[in-house]
Amino acid sequence: MFKKDIIPGAKSKVKSSAQRAIRAKVLDQYPLLEPYIEDIMPKKEQLDLVKLPDRVSLYALGSTPLFFQHMDDPLLPHLTLIHRYPTLFHRLRVDRGAIRFVLSGATLMVPGLTSPGGRLPSDTPDKGGQVSEEGRYGTEELEPGTVVVIEAEGKENACFVGTLKMGTAEMKKVKKGQACEGGHYLGDGLWSLNLG
Repeated sequence: MFKKDIIPGAKSKVKSSAQRAIRAKVLDQYPLLEPYIEDIMPKKEQLDLVKLPDRVSLYALGSTPLFFQHMDDPLLPHLTLIHRYPTLFHRLRVDRGAIRFVLSGATLMVPGLTSPGGRLPSDTPDKGGQVSEEGRYGTEELEPGTVVVIEAEGKENACFVGTLKMGTAEMKKVKKGQACEGGHYLGDGLWSLNLG
């Protein structure tokens, strides 16, 4: 979605009533952010709306991008926000082989998530009866349309955020096809956008 450099359009102040609605929508979509919402979107701070090409709206606090949205699609967190609060979003992991494709803007495919280095939600306990290391990726299967953060095998920070095109239970069964659509990845035009 953001492969090329982006030239931001008009920047406008979000009215306080609209700001409350956006805040409520964020909490509805990402309930785990509730304890941190005052740090992320303080009531007393001015939220800005930046118009981007292809009918994308970016919500920012000063020069810090927070969320973006294409038309009426779900609000997606910007990677800078995800890096601050990495455990508060649905997470999946791609194997090492998929990293270069994700970072070049290629469509995220299911084999990168179902291979040995990839991770999907798992309810399989390990030998001690505990949910395994994979448990950090949750135990609940995710449905198509769910916003997910993609981590990379061997890396600390998330590299992609997008919307699932296929549910995780189906991915485990078919092991092929497109996993996510539209999104934002490290090094894309949205990542390098200067709001200063």
